[in-house]
Amino acid sequence: MNVLPSFADARVLIVGDVMLDRYWFGDVNRISPEAPVPVLKVERVEERPGGAANVARNIAALGAEATLLSVVGHDEAGACLERLLAEHSNLNALLHRDKSVSTIIKLRAIARHQQLLRIDFETPPSHEVLHAALADYRAQLPLADVVILSDYGKGGLAHIAEMMQLARAAGKPVLVDPKGDDYARYRGATLLTPNRSEFREVAGSWKTEAELNAKAEQLRTALQLEALLVTRSEDGMSLFRANEVLHEPTHTREVFDVSGAGDTVIATLAVMLASGADLSDAMRIANRAAGIVVGKLGTAVVSREEIIQDMQ
Repeated sequence: MNVLPSFADARVLIVGDVMLDRYWFGDVNRISPEAPVPVLKVERVEERPGGAANVARNIAALGAEATLLSVVGHDEAGACLERLLAEHSNLNALLHRDKSVSTIIKLRAIARHQQLLRIDFETPPSHEVLHAALADYRAQLPLADVVILSDYGKGGLAHIAEMMQLARAAGKPVLVDPKGDDYARYRGATLLTPNRSEFREVAGSWKTEAELNAKAEQLRTALQLEALLVTRSEDGMSLFRANEVLHEPTHTREVFDVSGAGDTVIATLAVMLASGADLSDAMRIANRAAGIVVGKLGTAVVSREEIIQDMQ
C-alpha cells in the first residue's frame, strides 16, 4: 500500500479498562538515609490517558471518530481523565462514574529516561455501573464501523460475551486486545492481537517458525477467529488466517519505550479496516505505526501524517 485511505469517515467504538498514566520526571543525585533507595527530586509531572483510553486517543490522533465506553471513579483522577480526553474533538468519551471505586492510576517515577518505580492504584467497578455501560454499548454499536474490546484485566469487560454476541449479530468486526491465560471468552472475535509473551502464556513455547504457525492455527481454529495477529517485538508481527501466514518485519529504528505500543497497533488496525482496507494492508500500516510510537516516551500516539512520512 503506497497511499493511505482517508480516515475521516472511520468510526470506531472502544470498550475496556481505562486508566490515568501519571509520570514523575526528575533526577537522582543521592541515596535515601532511611533506606537503600534512590531519592528522586521531581521536576515535572505529566498525565496521559492510558489503557483503553490510550487506544481511543490513538484513533482520534489518526483522524478517525472514536467513541469510548468505560468506568472511572468519582474522584480527581477520573475528572482528570475526562478532561484529557475532552481535548480531542473527535473523541466521545462516555465514562460512567462509580463512587465505590478509585480510577485506575499507574504512577511512574522516571529519572534520566529510566523508570525507577511504578505504583498502581485500582479496584474493580461495580456490577450496576457495568450494566449501565452495556446499555450505552447497545446504543452506540449501530453507529460504529469497527469495535475494539481492550482488555486490561481490570474488570471493565465483565459482559464481554454479550458484547461479542451483539457485535456479531450487527455484522460489526470485533478486534480484541486480550489479557490472561483463558482466551475462551474471546471466542468468535474477528481478530485477536496478543503480543508474543501473551500468546506464549496461552499456547506454550515454540522453537521453530513451523511450530509457532501450528500453535497459532490451533488457537485460531479453536476460538473460531477470522484471524490472529501476534506482535513479536523485534521480530515484527505475524498474521494468521485460514491457510495463510503473513509476516511483517520490524522497521529498524531506535526503541525508546514499548509501553502502549499494543494500543497503537490495535487502533491503527481498526481505523484501517473501518476505512475499507483489507487486513493484510492494515497489518503493514499498524506495523509502521508501532515502529514510530516505540521511539516516544510513555503512552504516546501516532498521527496519519507521521505514517505517511515514514512510508516515503
